[in-house]
Amino acid sequence: MLHALQAEARRLANTVIWSWDGFRAAWATEKTLRQWTLANVLSAALAFWLDLAPGERALILALGLLVLAAELINTAIEEVVDHISPNPDPRAKKAKDCGSACVALAAIAAGVAWIVVLVG
Repeated sequence: MLHALQAEARRLANTVIWSWDGFRAAWATEKTLRQWTLANVLSAALAFWLDLAPGERALILALGLLVLAAELINTAIEEVVDHISPNPDPRAKKAKDCGSACVALAAIAAGVAWIVVLVG
């Protein structure tokens, strides 16, 4: 039992380390991640400054994090595609464009949430 708990704790620690490594690597090379992070900090500050219901605030914060997650997924797609297909290829372009569309849709969702919360 103790050995199993230690193994799970080690696995969790590795997951945290690898996730942090991934975020740091993307932060160092991806201007858009830094821009979305700044937008999220401003959005979160506004969400806490305004008199929002807890559910509204949670929605705004969660969608902001979703935008960051989408940007990280897009970065991963671009890195893999560039590694596998250094030459122009329509499938590589499609994969990268779909990753970009993922970020755009997440950002639109966050924007729609803000509009509904503020106008609603």
